[in-house]
Amino acid sequence: MSVKYDITDVCKGYYKDRTVLVTGHTGFKGSWLCAMLELAGAKVVGYALPPQEGDNLFTLSGVAQGMHSIEGDVRDLEHLRKVFEEYHPEVVFHLAAQPIVRESYRDPVGTYETNVMGTVNVLECARSVSGVRSVLNITTDKVYENKEWSWGYREIDPLDGYDPYSNSKSCSELVTHSYKKSFFDNMEIAVSTARAGNVIGGGDFAKDRIIPDCVRAAIAGEGIVLRNPYAIRPFQHVLEPLYAYLLIAAEQAQDRSKQGYYNVGPAEADCITVGELATLFCESWQEGVHWKNVSDEGPHEASFLKLDCSLIQRVFGWRPMWDIERAVEKTVEWSKVYRAHEDVKACMERQITEFLNERADR
Repeated sequence: MSVKYDITDVCKGYYKDRTVLVTGHTGFKGSWLCAMLELAGAKVVGYALPPQEGDNLFTLSGVAQGMHSIEGDVRDLEHLRKVFEEYHPEVVFHLAAQPIVRESYRDPVGTYETNVMGTVNVLECARSVSGVRSVLNITTDKVYENKEWSWGYREIDPLDGYDPYSNSKSCSELVTHSYKKSFFDNMEIAVSTARAGNVIGGGDFAKDRIIPDCVRAAIAGEGIVLRNPYAIRPFQHVLEPLYAYLLIAAEQAQDRSKQGYYNVGPAEADCITVGELATLFCESWQEGVHWKNVSDEGPHEASFLKLDCSLIQRVFGWRPMWDIERAVEKTVEWSKVYRAHEDVKACMERQITEFLNERADR
């Protein structure tokens, strides 16, 4: 018989009553992560720019009511340092970033300032303010020198993102490596990076992302436009990497031998094309939704990308759980709750609990 999972048992109860700082908490992944941490009993502090104008997950989810939400820019070292000095977080999740490839072509300087110097500032605060035990820098699967080969990239493969976004996250990785070797190896602070694949889930309102574009088109009753339906990506539900982040940060805090650089991606069968993803979305949404191929010959983006996740599986026993069909189903479920102006916070909490129940039962 299935046993009801207690959310406070996430990572063996490590987060209950601990102070956790999340940079970029007003974004898509940050909002979901804060919701998980709040349910786990953590004392959550967020540091980020204001949420995007219009509908956004941070506002819709109501997570601000259960945390200390501070508006700030990771490029502002002195302000960030004051936040560290006031709250003395034990765990730091660094998610703040300019995360869109096309935006990085429009604003490369801002992208590098945020993604590189923002990382420097977070790590500088972590080493100079007492209390921090565990830091996890969230980067991306796009940090690798992409050779468009058919096997998954491993953590030992060369870093060298092509576009300004991907390259800036490669630089963020290298900054983390340097701080670890130069400073943190001589301190009681564990530091890792997590290179996650493309995430989907309810509440992503970003521009130039496939699932948000699908949701907007479906709600408007319009056809879905795909720029590159043949590109292969490691799609996964947002809860998959977030659980991995929680696991890495908790376990390395208790055993520093587990710190490292980790890929976090789906099973190989779920590395599918953008067109296949859109087809799954249309089948789940129904209502006559369809997609069409309209190449706009935009700036370069990798056409083939997969991750080898054997390291995180070996070190932590982590495995992806929801396959791509389930991930799309849960995304559509949330999106239809949103369309109906119903309780999206309750929907998120149901999905988090369901995910953790199933993981506990596995």
